[in-house]
Amino acid sequence: MPSATQVPATSRCHSSELRASIGPDHPGAGQKNFAIILTNGSHRTCTVYGFPGVAFVNSTGEAVTPDPERTSGQEKRIVTLAPGASAWSALAFTNPALTGVTTVIPAAVLVTPPDETTSIRVRWTGGKVSNTGKASVPQVSPFRPGDGG
Repeated sequence: MPSATQVPATSRCHSSELRASIGPDHPGAGQKNFAIILTNGSHRTCTVYGFPGVAFVNSTGEAVTPDPERTSGQEKRIVTLAPGASAWSALAFTNPALTGVTTVIPAAVLVTPPDETTSIRVRWTGGKVSNTGKASVPQVSPFRPGDGG
């Protein structure tokens, strides 16, 4: 009986191995929709599983909005990233101009990969975000393969 070929276990991606970016807004039905993209910048294959940590911050790194909520009803899956490959998480919220909430324009977004404690700072160019936590609260989805484009 032939033996099964052993595939080496792939370990999770670490913050130091990843590059983070935010894709352009793809608005629709009063929503602002962005992709939070993690790209494997290392020379090894690694995995991400679950949700990103996300914090909108000012120029000194202080949070300026409540933390985004995790979407419900979307299955988490392991995304294997070869060197140069990407995974993305949907970041969506109601356009704050439609809800009349107070807003802030963050300087950056701190993206923390799943199971990591070190964040990657990404300049925020997406405009106003609600700072009240009462309406227009951003939501993030679990990571999936690709760049969200």
